[in-house]
Amino acid sequence: MTSPLYRRLPAMHQLLEAPWLREAAARHGRRATTAACQEALTALRARIASGELRSASEVDAACAELPRAIAAELDAPHRHPYTGVLNATGVLLHTNLGRAPLPWPPPGELEGYLALEYELVEGHRGQRLDPIRRRLAEAFGAEAGVMVNNNASAVLLLLAAHAAGREVIVSRGQLIEIGGSFRLPDVMAASGARMVEVGCTNRTHLRDYEAALGEGTAAILVAHRSNFRIEGFTTEPSLEELAALAHAHDLPLFMDQGSGAIHDLGRWGLPHEPTVQEILAAGADVVCFSGDKLLGGPQAGILVGARRWVEPLARHPMFRALRPDKTALVWMERVLADHWEGRLDEVPLYRMLSLSVDELRRRARRLVRRLRAAGLDARAEATTAALGGGTTPGAGIPSFGVVLPGGERLAAALRAVRPPVVARVEERGVVLDLRTVPPGSDRTLETAVLAAQGSMNQDQSQDGA
Repeated sequence: MTSPLYRRLPAMHQLLEAPWLREAAARHGRRATTAACQEALTALRARIASGELRSASEVDAACAELPRAIAAELDAPHRHPYTGVLNATGVLLHTNLGRAPLPWPPPGELEGYLALEYELVEGHRGQRLDPIRRRLAEAFGAEAGVMVNNNASAVLLLLAAHAAGREVIVSRGQLIEIGGSFRLPDVMAASGARMVEVGCTNRTHLRDYEAALGEGTAAILVAHRSNFRIEGFTTEPSLEELAALAHAHDLPLFMDQGSGAIHDLGRWGLPHEPTVQEILAAGADVVCFSGDKLLGGPQAGILVGARRWVEPLARHPMFRALRPDKTALVWMERVLADHWEGRLDEVPLYRMLSLSVDELRRRARRLVRRLRAAGLDARAEATTAALGGGTTPGAGIPSFGVVLPGGERLAAALRAVRPPVVARVEERGVVLDLRTVPPGSDRTLETAVLAAQGSMNQDQSQDGA
């Protein structure tokens, strides 16, 4: 027997009259739009046949989303693949949105040719890393520094250069996995190092490390648990203790710090994260971390520390495959200079962190007044932002934003406008957290919200026609 649910599907002529699809037909032609509608209706019938859609309400909800989904599918090949968005999620280091936003405008050196590997005084080939190596050593108070294309590369290069074919000791409580399926054991295996696990998940003692030392030991590795916490009945040796143990056996202590903390986060009301400088002062021989997290720069992997262990990395055969491009080098030089010279207001991440709740509240109330004047049910409410990027897990940042009814439908409509707005959906409504929206973009956000609501109203009127 044919399911009565099929009768709830729209007829082709009705679907083509939906505002989203009338506009799509004007852009892409009626033939292409009709073909896309036929394909979407066939897929919807298959979902009913398979039992995925079991009720009238489920089918009606899927049908309501059809016009927008089909239009988006038609637009996709013509849209820039890396579309700029307004981040209204309140997550400052949003990995899916590119982590730290870069300073703007771009450095002028990127407008044309630059002396990337050219020594201007002598007029011959130079080394692209020399300027950034000096800047890194200066910024972090280290003997030497080197930069590769991301932190996974940094760990990989460090272990390949100094531990291939030998053993590296690491606590079981630090065998981390972060976004994108980065697993520390996998990276260690790819480097050629043999991992020696010590201790337990929640408790690792200095004696555990000491018992694992042997003729095949190349290094002790500490990995910062950046995206989770272990609390309760726990213990682990201090960095100073591990450094003393490693150095007593003429071994290096390496630390994958991950976040690139260069300032005390307590300045912004966040839990203290060990800074690179503190870790070096505690005795670590090499610290590696990301450039696009708490440093607020481009994607990069940075290694700083003792000359004995850092300088050979740039000569390793693997380095050429991992080295950064000119864009990352120039942008990183600019960001490091801003940190070194105390211009944190030039680094977008720290501008966002420094916004006061009072300022965010004023912006939210102004935006709400304009949205209400346009007929929207908007509210200004306190929110909680997050640093994100695998840093300060569980810690929130007091913030303020705009809350709108509409749930997932409004969130989808906001992602479909230009520029797309990425918000978060909570039980109280769609939340637009203003901490991650630049103050100069409030009018753009207002226009986007009105456009998204307008498209939803069109869909509803079309459904009722």
